[in-house]
Amino acid sequence: MSHNRRFFLKTLGLSSLAFPLAPAVVAAPEPKLPQDVSVVRLSGRVLANGQGLANVAVTDGINVVRTDAKGRYAFDSPATAEFVYLSVPRGYAFPHERGIARFYRRIEPSGGQKQFKADFELEPLSGDDTNHHFIVWADPQIISKEDAAQLKTVSAPDTRALVDSYPQGTLLHGIGCGDLVWDHFELFDDYQEAVATTGIPFFQVIGNHDMDLEARTDDHSANTFKERFGPTYYSFNRGEVHYVVLDDVFFIGVAKQYIGYLTERQLAWLEQDLAHVPEGHTVVVSLHIPANTGQIRRNSTREKIEPSLGGTVANRKELYRLLQPYRAHILSGHTHFNEKVLDEEHENVIEHVHGTVCGAWWTGPICYDGTPSGYGVYEVKGGDIAWFYKSVGHDKTHQLRLYPVGAVPEKPDHLVANVWNWDPQWKVEWEEDGQARGEMTRELGYDPLSVELHQGDQLPKKHAWVDPQLTDHLFFAQPSPNAKHITVRATDRFGNVFSEHIALPMG
Repeated sequence: MSHNRRFFLKTLGLSSLAFPLAPAVVAAPEPKLPQDVSVVRLSGRVLANGQGLANVAVTDGINVVRTDAKGRYAFDSPATAEFVYLSVPRGYAFPHERGIARFYRRIEPSGGQKQFKADFELEPLSGDDTNHHFIVWADPQIISKEDAAQLKTVSAPDTRALVDSYPQGTLLHGIGCGDLVWDHFELFDDYQEAVATTGIPFFQVIGNHDMDLEARTDDHSANTFKERFGPTYYSFNRGEVHYVVLDDVFFIGVAKQYIGYLTERQLAWLEQDLAHVPEGHTVVVSLHIPANTGQIRRNSTREKIEPSLGGTVANRKELYRLLQPYRAHILSGHTHFNEKVLDEEHENVIEHVHGTVCGAWWTGPICYDGTPSGYGVYEVKGGDIAWFYKSVGHDKTHQLRLYPVGAVPEKPDHLVANVWNWDPQWKVEWEEDGQARGEMTRELGYDPLSVELHQGDQLPKKHAWVDPQLTDHLFFAQPSPNAKHITVRATDRFGNVFSEHIALPMG
């Protein structure tokens, strides 16, 4: 047998059954498995004041088990699982480190043993948590120390002032709804400092700009995020509300390329997680990329822009299916515009697509639909949730912006109001010189201030690629030729009335 032929056969790894005379040459090497397929025994207790807590959900992100009467849990987990963590039950404080929620332990078997023990100690709340509030920061998205300074010295103190405006003892928590930074992971420290300023615990959502762009697959794209903030999907409870955080940013292996998608592993976990939530309860799901928006519909009327796979969740129907038994709210960011999405096919779900903390990427005071830089505020009473949008630097009653006649060139005889947190249960009415004129007409268009600040190849100077975006929440009215004063009143679905006034120039 020639040297070349022996080398060829060895390279192929052909079995000794075919070539029994040359076992040393043709023996197949031991396969190198890409992952550890063994199991690790996870165990521990969930305690409060030294006593075990029963029926607390504990998970490795794959299995969901419940603690026994003494607070004990034990189950076998794949060796590839990274964390063991719990769904904090109602009535207990959220464990945190300077505001960053810490409800997990990284699985680290020691001494070659395939087992890991983790105990969790929870602190009972001093009062009932049936009524509580929460805040949603979408897209802080800091890329520089200058951006970080604005987050820490403007947005975070504004949030702290809102927190302090509630009566002492009010329970609040925050949700960082993804794109906490803009690909610069050294700025996670600044984000954490901003969170600490607010004085409330924050749970984090991973966004497309929080991913490791050098990862070869989605499986490892969250490594840095996990080192900082733990699991990318999990749940917790407060009062009568069950909160879920999901990772819907699926990295496809090319820098900054991703799709909106929920993996089977997450959906299977979510199915287990919701199994113990009674039908009819309120479930709040936070994710970065919206499950759905009206952007494609809006753009198709004028610009014929092709839909992006990274703009909404491709398999959202499965999320809707799992949420069908509940009163569900979906909280998202990513888009840098503000919108409420209600689907006639899924009447139990309302999606809150949030305007951003950074506005149009820290270029000025607004997002590119005219929504002010800001955050969502949600007030919970039992299973009912009321909400408003808090504009940074403004009182919480700042809920619309009124523009004079002619501000929109396509409607030269009309004045326009941008009511950014509008949904179909709002009513937007106007008065002319003290006389009621009925409801304004809602039409698709561009916010005039966004056009002024963002339209053109050189605007805005900081990020010239930012452009105005079409929005559904513009309202128009045509005053009489001799009108002197206009008042616009917007009444939200909760009966709160917000008004703005404008004096018209003398003819």
